[in-house]
Amino acid sequence: MSVVVRFAPSPTGYLHLGSARTALFNWLYARHCGGRYLLRIEDTDRARSTEEAIRVIFEGLEWLGLLPDEPAVFQSQRLDRHREVAERLLAQGRAYRCWCTPQELEEMRARARAEGRPMRYDRRCRARPPDYVREGVRPVVRLRVETEGETVIEDLVQGVVRVANAELDDMVLLRSDGTPTYMLSVVVDDLDMGITHVIRGDDHLTNTFRQLQIYRALEATPPTFAHIPLIHGPDGTKLSKRHGAVSVLEYREMGILPEAMRNYLVRLGWSFGDREILTTEEMVAHFDIRDVGRSPARFDMDKLLHLNAWWLRQKSDETLLELIRPRLEARGLSIGDTERRRLLEGMAELKVRARTLEELARGARIYVAPRPIPLDARAARFLTEEMRTRLARLGERLRAEPSWEPERLERVCRDFAAEEGLAFGRIAQPLRAALTGTTVSPPLFEIMRVLGREEVLARIADAAAGRNPVAQAAD
Repeated sequence: MSVVVRFAPSPTGYLHLGSARTALFNWLYARHCGGRYLLRIEDTDRARSTEEAIRVIFEGLEWLGLLPDEPAVFQSQRLDRHREVAERLLAQGRAYRCWCTPQELEEMRARARAEGRPMRYDRRCRARPPDYVREGVRPVVRLRVETEGETVIEDLVQGVVRVANAELDDMVLLRSDGTPTYMLSVVVDDLDMGITHVIRGDDHLTNTFRQLQIYRALEATPPTFAHIPLIHGPDGTKLSKRHGAVSVLEYREMGILPEAMRNYLVRLGWSFGDREILTTEEMVAHFDIRDVGRSPARFDMDKLLHLNAWWLRQKSDETLLELIRPRLEARGLSIGDTERRRLLEGMAELKVRARTLEELARGARIYVAPRPIPLDARAARFLTEEMRTRLARLGERLRAEPSWEPERLERVCRDFAAEEGLAFGRIAQPLRAALTGTTVSPPLFEIMRVLGREEVLARIADAAAGRNPVAQAAD
């Protein structure tokens, strides 16, 4: 049997981490088994589904490298098919019309609350003849659920899970306005799409028991199910807005790499020995949904950043330059030939200090910012009037220096500090501030080498003359 899986998000919000991991697990399982990975947009809730959410889902999947193998199916375009199946069940006596009013249903709920039990429809319309009509009431269509025995799920992750059929109610298949319910639509679509394995969150486990009743009524073979545990936040509760970014695309904006995100997500519930770093090819080779654990995984931002830093360092300097170019240009910084040369020469030192593309772009500003270089608040404190005067003298000393190698530049600066009666650090930090506008950077003399003689002397002259603006807030 060829494996066919599907990722079926509802476009009522953004593509969050839990959904992204579900898509990844489906994609990996299909690739591992040589099968197909499909996408279905479950957009039947027209009041809450939005075009923006649909766009974000596709954009997020594209960023993660998880676009489907075939064009996406939109559930809202299949409503006639869903109604057709409901009408067939009705004609076969496997479903029935329910004429209960909203008031009667509320009375059932109130009675259930008073008796301390879950609300279940009491099946009062089940025995009514098919030609029964109640004036002034638009009926719903309910499934005639089995009341004896039990429903069993042999889940690839959760193991054998069972529920007594008496605990299940006669669910609605068609609402009073003729629109299909989620339960019916999902089953019909999975059958029509030839889905062999349903991999989704374990919060759907209750839905699966109910959907299996529809498969039985249709005399259809259900797919194999695998319900994966949810992702929890560091505090052990279900991952939510309060734990950080909401949309997968927010992590992209933070500068997380897609390969790092895939690597991190796959290890939230699945592992391959004690390996922390896994390429996509290794994931495909070894991933089996049966190896996913039953316990919720905890999201850890520090671990994600650690992984991202590792993946960032694997990229070539040229690739990193192109990845941060849009971030620099968005800050109004142009990348001409001179800036490109500086970035490539300085990238080796920049990338070992960055965990994200955003941090890398911030660090790279020192090589592309136009003069006079803006100072952050801490850097500005080092450029006192006394230090500006000393920097002017240091600039003249450097101008006369024929060599521009880091070792020689360090020697000149150390000798100058000694002549001024200063510890080296007393001149190094003002010099760093003048050249970079900050107090934290790659090695000072490596920066001087990359910037080149004329740029270094010009930046020192700006600082000595007090021309540097002070930034209002850190970038």
